[in-house]
Amino acid sequence: MKRYEGCFILNPSVLAPTGKDGKEDGLKEAIDKISAEIEAAGAKIETVQKMDKKNFSRVADKRHNAGYYVNFIFEGKPESLPALRSRFTLNTDVFRILFTAAPPVKTPAAK
Repeated sequence: MKRYEGCFILNPSVLAPTGKDGKEDGLKEAIDKISAEIEAAGAKIETVQKMDKKNFSRVADKRHNAGYYVNFIFEGKPESLPALRSRFTLNTDVFRILFTAAPPVKTPAAK
């Protein structure tokens, strides 16, 4: 098992308010869906870091000029990454994804 970092850019439509506190509900629901997909592939999620909504410096799609960034660190098999990538390309909540190898966890040196 290797450690990976997955940076997800979620579509702004996920954050569209659907009522009282709809923004947080939509974001939490999208993150839960992504977590379930990663765990279904046999990976173990270590941390989830929610970041802010950021404007894109280059607009690839005129419908989306910003996105909400979420960072996942997880341990999984290298064979599962292509399957995960293909699953998330079909997910309408996810605008872009990037998987990279996460740095190893540093342990404090013994004295």
